[in-house]
Amino acid sequence: MIRCEGLVKIYKTEDLEVVALQGLNLTVEAGEMMAIIGNSGSGKSTLLNILGGLDRPSAGQVTVGPWNLLKISDEDLVKYKRETVGFIWQNNARNLLPYLTALENVEVPMMLGGKLDRPYARQLLEWVGLKDRMHNKLQQLSGGEQQRVAIAIALANKPQLLLADEPTGSVDTQTSDMIMDIFRRFNRELGVTIVIVTHDLALAGKVDRVVAIRDGLTSTEFIKRNPNLDASIPLTGGHALGEVHEAFVVVDRVGRLQVPKEYLQALAIRDKATLEMDGDKIVIRAPKSLEGEETA
Repeated sequence: MIRCEGLVKIYKTEDLEVVALQGLNLTVEAGEMMAIIGNSGSGKSTLLNILGGLDRPSAGQVTVGPWNLLKISDEDLVKYKRETVGFIWQNNARNLLPYLTALENVEVPMMLGGKLDRPYARQLLEWVGLKDRMHNKLQQLSGGEQQRVAIAIALANKPQLLLADEPTGSVDTQTSDMIMDIFRRFNRELGVTIVIVTHDLALAGKVDRVVAIRDGLTSTEFIKRNPNLDASIPLTGGHALGEVHEAFVVVDRVGRLQVPKEYLQALAIRDKATLEMDGDKIVIRAPKSLEGEETA
């Protein structure tokens, strides 16, 4: 569904150039539900904006289904955003029109696409647990209810891909669990590919695959050891990924990988290292000359 190879995004101003993505590689299969994690400034939101058609890549390759987002025309980009991808922001005010009811909000993208389907709009609101609230205006809904309206809006035009940027960042734990259950249902029953950007490790621990981004590159993947593990089991704290997933360092097609910074600091490795085979292992060490200098 998603393939990024050597993806680069550079932001330029008159006196500043920021490289947000530095050759990122990522593959997401159709029907997958996965999460992307990373510190602030790592490039995860930039990646999501590119996949959502909200920003243009600077170089590399990025395709979503049949769409080449590097070469797509402005006209096709509008079609892509209407028909292929749905987007949910942490700030649900970006999804919602406050003077309309929940049902009318869900119908807006349908009307823009020229395919108003009121029964389906009602069905979506029922699926997200708002059957009795669909005629309420936004000020009559809680923050969690508004976020569930935003999910229904994102699915109004039956997209193949759903992108969620910190979708549970402004709700309590109970509502967060409810939102994840909604995502899981849409993923399983409708086959929607779902990519979630989050800083919440417990939330990330509820999907089968988690990709960590550091300094604009994919650095680590966490794969669930038992994909059949009941995803509704509550996972709390920063140990969720370690308890349920196995960590893998990502190696790109030319053999590059990111060694965790804390490993390098522990061995006083700076800009150079020695690499050697030791049976069935690859050993990375600080150069002996540098070890001597450190000792001296």
